[in-house]
Amino acid sequence: MTVKLAPELKVAAPWRKSSRSNNGAANCVEIAPLLDSGSGVRDSKDPVGPALVVTQPQWSVFLGALKAGYFDL
Repeated sequence: MTVKLAPELKVAAPWRKSSRSNNGAANCVEIAPLLDSGSGVRDSKDPVGPALVVTQPQWSVFLGALKAGYFDL
C-alpha cells in the first residue's frame, strides 16, 4: 500500500476542529476538505504530524458508522 499526502495538506489546508471537540479537550480531531473531493483528518495536538487522507465515499461510510453508534464503548 502506497501512502501519499495530498499536496494541499502540505501547504495550508483549511483545517477545522470537530464540532464534537470541546474547548481544551485532550482528544481533538481536525478535518480539511481536499480538492479531489476527499478529506484530510489529523490529531489537533500534532498539526505537523501525519494526516489520514480519505475519499468522500470512505468519509461518508465512517460518519454513518459513527452516527449508528458502531464505535461506542
